[in-house]
Amino acid sequence: MTNRPATIPLPPVRRVAGLVAAAALGLAVLAGCSSQGASTDCGLDACTVTFERGVEASATILGVEAKLVGAEGDQVTVEVAGEQLTLTTGQQATEAGGFAVTVDSVTDQQVKIRVSRNPGS
Repeated sequence: MTNRPATIPLPPVRRVAGLVAAAALGLAVLAGCSSQGASTDCGLDACTVTFERGVEASATILGVEAKLVGAEGDQVTVEVAGEQLTLTTGQQATEAGGFAVTVDSVTDQQVKIRVSRNPGS
């Protein structure tokens, strides 16, 4: 016969505290994003913002505001962290207020950009 140590379940208070902490972290990440005429998909250090064309589109992500100013062909003008940038699809990332900004895609209906924290900032 083998003697095994008894597994002691976590007390309910510790289990509940862990669940509350996880929920609070999730809400903190989600609370950092809001948008109008745009949708966002955010991680800890980067967000993809899809702007609807033809409307006043903006999003608050990673503590800064990103706005679609205009788009013509594959050239897009956005404002990120108070700085206006003109970018082209496929262009290397451009710095704005400590963030790297790139254009992922441009269609007749949408403009998709990626905003990420600059590691050197």
